[in-house]
Amino acid sequence: MDHYNPLHAPDPAEWLELDEQERIGLVADYHDEAGIDLPNVKVHATMHAIVENQIALGDETPVRLKARQLMAQGLDRHEAIHAIASVLIKHIYDITKKPQGVGDPNQGYYAALRRLNARKWLRSG
Repeated sequence: MDHYNPLHAPDPAEWLELDEQERIGLVADYHDEAGIDLPNVKVHATMHAIVENQIALGDETPVRLKARQLMAQGLDRHEAIHAIASVLIKHIYDITKKPQGVGDPNQGYYAALRRLNARKWLRSG
């Protein structure tokens, strides 16, 4: 894989075969070439790569389905990735600030994803 475009899903197997730093680099290159000015390219590209990883895992997580739902609600794929990443970053922040109980720490993330919709995300930004 020699380029990345968030408007087009990468082949899941090909994406997951890449080293994590390669994935992040491809995402950073896309934003740089598109002239998108970001306050922290590394963090932005890392969040993109994480969401793409989760989408590539298919039905192992609810992320692929949520991305499809958001696009059906009018977001383009890039916006859907950002919407999902906004939920993910909040979840990461929350779990670093609050002790976790017993069970799967991802359940809070998945619950927040279920509540996410395009209208809600567009109003937040």
